[in-house]
Amino acid sequence: MTTIRETILNYLETVQLARSQHTARTYTNALNIFQQVLRKHKLDPDDSPVESLKEDAIAWFAAYLKDYSPASEQVYLQAATGFYEFLAAGQLADINLPRIRLLIRQRARRPGIRLPQFPANEIERVLDFVSDPSSMPANDETEHLRAMRDRAFLLTLADTGLRVHEACKLRRGDIDWNEGRAVVIGKGDKQAVVRFSTRSMKALKDYLSVRAVLDGGSGKPLPSLPLFARHDKGAGKKIKPITTATGRNIVSERVKQALGDEAEGRITPHSFRHYFVTTVLRGSGNLKLAQELARHANIQVTQRYAHLSDDELDKGYYEIFEQDKTKDKD
Repeated sequence: MTTIRETILNYLETVQLARSQHTARTYTNALNIFQQVLRKHKLDPDDSPVESLKEDAIAWFAAYLKDYSPASEQVYLQAATGFYEFLAAGQLADINLPRIRLLIRQRARRPGIRLPQFPANEIERVLDFVSDPSSMPANDETEHLRAMRDRAFLLTLADTGLRVHEACKLRRGDIDWNEGRAVVIGKGDKQAVVRFSTRSMKALKDYLSVRAVLDGGSGKPLPSLPLFARHDKGAGKKIKPITTATGRNIVSERVKQALGDEAEGRITPHSFRHYFVTTVLRGSGNLKLAQELARHANIQVTQRYAHLSDDELDKGYYEIFEQDKTKDKD
């Protein structure tokens, strides 16, 4: 007899092979909660055979998720649906998939469209701060390397729209220095071309110039070395890539330096991606261009950025309702 829990673990193994680590963690969380729901309805996944699992369990799960955000509810139901599809495909249980989808449509909420929130003006202040050589004085060679790396890293995030994990994985050989481009493997394991601005390319060259001695002494081909390297005691003289945690720490540290301790948490690495998409839209007014440069699979994601700022709304309102009245008084 194969239990529900054993089958769930088998399913999660397939998810880990086919999907990203983040997705695998999310699906694991979802199916852990799913098992809790089964227990509440007197169906113990540790002891119950997988054949005993019926479609009604998805309705129990959807009801339990009402206390979660609509977005989390949608992702967790997607994970549970994937598990049911796994059962049906392997003929592990008698599952009516159309009924599963009907139950979800009847019970699941639709997530509302949220406008990306990020302080664009503060991001520009951070970029101005790191671009000023006097802003980050260094007491030794290691601090100087970190300052040059952090400047290049933040300007790269802002001017390319790279996700933090994509930036951290870049190697020197990924960059076409003549064309100002890089080929990356992005979300969903899709290959894409990312373009670099003149200022981000200059910051990268300045950083790598300072790092030249370390890179040359690594004994490895330069193209294979990480674009952004660790400069801490743990790395020593070795050229090791930064992690996403280091990327988040870079943003946190430089934001606090530029804006003060009270700004901590207001700007994250993904804020720079929001900034990039908005900059493209405001500069071009071209939604399709912004979608392609941001590598959004669905243009509806890009449309969330196509909203006017408060300053633009204030200006438009004043011009409509106040300017004519001022002229009348004259």
